[in-house]
Amino acid sequence: MTLQAAQPPSDSSRTLYGGKGTRRITVHDIAAAKERGEKWPMLTAYDAMTASVFDEAGIPVMLVGDSMGNTHLGYETTVPVTMDEITLLSAAVVRGTQRALIIGDLPFGSYQEGPVQALRNATRLVKEAGVGAVKLEGGRRSLVQTELIVQSGIPVVSHLGLTPQSVNTMGYRVQGRGDEAAHRLLHDAKAAQEAGAFAVVLEMVPAEVAAEITRSLQIPTVGIGAGPDTDAQVLVWTDMAGLTAGKVPRFTKQYADLRRTLGDAAKAFADDVVGGAFPQEEHTFH
Repeated sequence: MTLQAAQPPSDSSRTLYGGKGTRRITVHDIAAAKERGEKWPMLTAYDAMTASVFDEAGIPVMLVGDSMGNTHLGYETTVPVTMDEITLLSAAVVRGTQRALIIGDLPFGSYQEGPVQALRNATRLVKEAGVGAVKLEGGRRSLVQTELIVQSGIPVVSHLGLTPQSVNTMGYRVQGRGDEAAHRLLHDAKAAQEAGAFAVVLEMVPAEVAAEITRSLQIPTVGIGAGPDTDAQVLVWTDMAGLTAGKVPRFTKQYADLRRTLGDAAKAFADDVVGGAFPQEEHTFH
């Protein structure tokens, strides 16, 4: 018996992954996927070319995350990322895609002052970059920001659990362990839903806690290190594709080894140049 690779869902404008359509995916499509129990993938993206590859592959949602600080800008954490940087890269991702819903991150310092600052910067991402939604960290501590942004017509994703912008206070460790912490996380998720968030990212949360939150919410949950029972899964694409150097998070599965592939290509090019094998006649103008 010959085993065949799993196929994406049939061409249907109703499905998120593998569906077809002539318009952008919207938050209404995301809500409909929750109702019919469809699981869906999300990846980060930071440039037009990579985003176009993911769009062609059928990835329905992309996050222009402040993880760009680690992956593309050379920062040690996400904290230094600015609104100028997130806006520039978000606009590139929007230009590189046709179907995916693009979510822009609100970086550290862009919403902590209060709801007016948050709305101003969320509006900038929508007007200047063209994103379809924004994401901000925190549950109860960001509720007034979430409420005002949503009331102003901008969809919001809430980010709970490990929130990298708060690394200086919480460190990099699993969140929601123990009854009290789990209850607090569930309360935060429900509060985010009540404030108008259309989805909640759960990062580095015990699987059973994430499963309970997913069952308790009407809006979808997006897991990253939160077990298999969330409505969607997101990964940083450079981790997923094996481009990240060194150790990657435990929750990451590497689907390729692009770091080795690119390194081999660079070495082959260099060897050809040094040895006189490139350029050849077919690469030369007369």
